[in-house]
Amino acid sequence: MQKFSMFFCLLCFGTIFSQNTISGKIVDENNMALEKSHIHISSKSTNSKKDGTFIIRNIPNGSAKVLITYVGYKPIDTIIEVNGNLEINFQMKQKSEQLEEIVVKHKNNYFNHSVSEQKIKEKTIEKFSSQSLGNVLKEVSGISILKSGSTIVKPVINGLHSSRVGIYNNNVKLEDQQWGTEHAPNFDVNAAGKITVLKGASGLQYGGDAIGGIVIIEPFSTKKDTLFGKTIMTMESNGRGGTISSSLHKGNFCDWSWNAQGSFKYYGDRESPDYMLSNTGNREANFSGDVKYIGKKFDFSAYYSLYNATIGILSASHIGNVTDLENSIDNQIPSTVRDFTYSIKNPKQQVQHHLAKLNYNYYIKDGESIGLQYAFQFNNRKEFDLRTGVSDSRAALDLNLMTHTFNADYKLSIDTWDFKSGIMGLFQNNSANPNTGVRPLIPSYNKFDAGVYAIVDNHISDDFSVEAGIRYDFSTIEATKYYLKSRWNERNYSPEFNHFIEGDFGTQWLTKPTFTFHNFSASVGTQYSFGNEYEWYFNISRAVRNPNPSEFFSDGLHHSSGMIELGDLRLKQEKSNKISTSLQKQWKNFKVNINPFLNYIQDYMFLKPVGFETTIRGAFPVWEYQQINALLTGIDLNSEWQINEHWQHRLLLSYVNGKDKTNDDFIIDMPPLNINNRISFNKKDWNNLTLELQSEMVFRQTQFPNNNFITNIIVDGELTPVEVDISSPPAAYHLLHFASDFQFKIANNSMATLGFSVFNLLDTKYRDYLNRQRFYTDELGRNFQIQLKINY
Repeated sequence: MQKFSMFFCLLCFGTIFSQNTISGKIVDENNMALEKSHIHISSKSTNSKKDGTFIIRNIPNGSAKVLITYVGYKPIDTIIEVNGNLEINFQMKQKSEQLEEIVVKHKNNYFNHSVSEQKIKEKTIEKFSSQSLGNVLKEVSGISILKSGSTIVKPVINGLHSSRVGIYNNNVKLEDQQWGTEHAPNFDVNAAGKITVLKGASGLQYGGDAIGGIVIIEPFSTKKDTLFGKTIMTMESNGRGGTISSSLHKGNFCDWSWNAQGSFKYYGDRESPDYMLSNTGNREANFSGDVKYIGKKFDFSAYYSLYNATIGILSASHIGNVTDLENSIDNQIPSTVRDFTYSIKNPKQQVQHHLAKLNYNYYIKDGESIGLQYAFQFNNRKEFDLRTGVSDSRAALDLNLMTHTFNADYKLSIDTWDFKSGIMGLFQNNSANPNTGVRPLIPSYNKFDAGVYAIVDNHISDDFSVEAGIRYDFSTIEATKYYLKSRWNERNYSPEFNHFIEGDFGTQWLTKPTFTFHNFSASVGTQYSFGNEYEWYFNISRAVRNPNPSEFFSDGLHHSSGMIELGDLRLKQEKSNKISTSLQKQWKNFKVNINPFLNYIQDYMFLKPVGFETTIRGAFPVWEYQQINALLTGIDLNSEWQINEHWQHRLLLSYVNGKDKTNDDFIIDMPPLNINNRISFNKKDWNNLTLELQSEMVFRQTQFPNNNFITNIIVDGELTPVEVDISSPPAAYHLLHFASDFQFKIANNSMATLGFSVFNLLDTKYRDYLNRQRFYTDELGRNFQIQLKINY
């Protein structure tokens, strides 16, 4: 193996025809020498001397990639042309200390200079190693979470979720049946090295349909020429289980680097303060890895990830009929409470998601490049029901989603101008297994998308920039679906959609609905810095989202949620017109960011409860996709205060008002006002001890529509009409959380961090308005967590 490594390096370094020497000096902003700066040019590397000077020999003619790093300073990453001996001096800028995970940059990689990007740093991601992506994103102001129980969590950005929020894993949009409110993103948070949130539809290079915003997940990457890794082990009392995650990273071995990461989660039933939440365990076994080669004029990478999860659905939420729903709401206790167990029975979800990606970037010259990317995704979703006369291993819903995407992007930077354009193509096939014994909620379909975009950014001065972009998307979808004739007539689809009918099968029509869309999206905005302490962003954007397959074609009982969902073939495109601004003020020890927004959405699609329907299993609530004109207004506020050397304070505040302008009413499922305070203490001399106390205040939602309905239930052996209250939000609640950790050395090159946390410190009993299971049970009670992280 050692001989092979030596031979491989000789191949990398041996083809040198022109021997050039590059020398220079590395200094800081005050022109003071930076000793031991790491300089990497082409395939050669060295460290600067005490006076900051360096010399690297045997550099061939042509373009050479230069990377200079120094602890506490921003890295220099550029390309130079070598045609002889060169002397180049570099000045490095010190990194500004950040109080928390939100970082605002003047220039970024996403061509969104008119909106403040919000980042979640690695330490925060590690803290949530045992939880979901949605729980991590909640650390950003303006993001709430939509839940179905304790483990199925979706992010809500400024009141919008699901298909309106694009989640990009390593520059690939996750296609994982994201239409369902009870479908969590199929992503393991341990695979994230950095997470960036862009609110609104300004990220046109990613797509024109992200009305709510974009979550960009980047894997861990390193340019260090060394092998290192980490292991995180977490144990929790609530669920009586834990998580283990390990990763290894190797960088710059003859310009090759690779990363590998795996995690395993195992939990049993969760508990509320008063009772067990039966059948709420979950399992996960995940893996991700990549390999990358960085050449003189190009780089190439390959990436693969696997997400594999089994998720129990609360037994008490699986109602047999609308009477069970009324009893659950009225009694305020679960209908089913059993002893703790690790077993996961029906109802449950089994989800497996594969993602494979190839990426190639060619650097034409300094500031000009072309990128090509192909990605393949395969998602299998199975939902298991409580069924009589059928094997437990037979899913009631079995969907296979296969997605191919291709992207080509061109970037050009000239003086104060940045330009980016590209094209995108997508082919998607969804196959509904016909052997479930149940009519599929979502039919088989084929979908084709194509898009083209262009974005230009002009840095008029160091303090002022203007950005504008436009995008066109073409989309077509063709489904194969059997409609009961009674449902077809009930929805009054004749004669408007009779041309979709392909065959007559007695009580059913065989149909092939086909829809084609042409969408234009645009964004324009500015960024302005003034007074050396103020940063102002302003953005106007227009985005268009097509109805997804669930909104078009849903037709039947959704077994994991115990309700009948009905789509509508008449749905139109959803059109968002958003104005947002952000003002940031930075003092020496205090920073505040205020972000108000206004979002007017034409033909806003939402799921509305409309009554109940009787089936052979009983009467179930019916939810129907409808459209209105919606106005969403709100404000996000966050501040960070370095009180003194050891004490810090952080405040997050978010408020959204959702108005139904069509009916002069409120919109369902809007997050209520929430205020999050955290005070922390850090003492580096005490093994970097950190203590934190967090206050989470969620107010009662007072702005909601009345969707209650009247039904007959059996009372004392007789049918009695009652009003089923599915609209009234639960009471406000206040939670306290405690967290602590400290570091210690376990070997020469290994450090460990031991953490102890308590979530819901006071074991508060509460229910959350954005939890789809709030009708059946309380939220989680107190949870003790011990976490050990080892770096090596």
